Amino acid sequence: MNQLIEFPLLRSGTGVSVGAASGVKTPGPLPLNVPMILCIGRNYPEHVKEMTRAEGTGAANGAAKPGAAEPGPTVFAKNLASLCLHGDEIVVPKVCQDATRGGPLQVDYEGELAVVIGFGREGEGGAGGRRCRDVSRAEALGFVLGYTCANDVSARWWQKQGSGGQFVRGKSFDTFCPIGPGLWSAASVGDPGSLRLVTRVNGEVRQESSTGAMMYDVATLVSELSKGLTLLPGTVILTGTPAGVGAARTPAQFLKDGDVVEVELSRGSGETLGVLRNRVRFE
Repeated sequence: MNQLIEFPLLRSGTGVSVGAASGVKTPGPLPLNVPMILCIGRNYPEHVKEMTRAEGTGAANGAAKPGAAEPGPTVFAKNLASLCLHGDEIVVPKVCQDATRGGPLQVDYEGELAVVIGFGREGEGGAGGRRCRDVSRAEALGFVLGYTCANDVSARWWQKQGSGGQFVRGKSFDTFCPIGPGLWSAASVGDPGSLRLVTRVNGEVRQESSTGAMMYDVATLVSELSKGLTLLPGTVILTGTPAGVGAARTPAQFLKDGDVVEVELSRGSGETLGVLRNRVRFE
């Protein structure tokens, strides 16, 4: 049986309001303080391939399989004001509709598995109560509070041409990080690499993959990101999106006013964990 902890309130700041460091013990509303949103780019091989084709580029940056020579995952951040919840509108600002700045057909969906960091749990790597810094891959999952669905909404012109190739602005407009519909405890999910991820736009499947296809799995990401950087409790990590984004389709299929985007996570058995649903509204 799933342990669903709904979070009706998200607010920025340090710390996470979960009581004991061992994590969440019973379902119920969870006021979650989110100090940081970290995101992983190019973490699914088929997405790397489709974006390489769409952008007409050569080898994709940071896209190699983990090994001795590759530099590590592509990492960027999103503004905390981009957070919104299940049922909220994704509001496309006027600056993303300006014909001189990419025009209205540039806003894209990216369905993802999101990880929420907590304190280390007793009995997992001996890290009970410890903050997530310089953790090994073996103990990394012991610092995961839970998992949820996310949509890394992206304004492609601002992600590329409008910001000198830096992702942050194109990914950080207000409401461009829907998460939800709830938080599933790490214990109830089990292996985060065995989940099915599906994104739909107006009921049409646009993305479908397994989290097992990630080039850098959750344990590797948590360990790598924690090197020299404290992942404070409440930190949200978006783990990357699979193939099927609108920018890589022929012709491109960007989000329009009134579109409804759904991101669903389920177990390999077909049991649905939850569906994040948000309607798009142009300012």
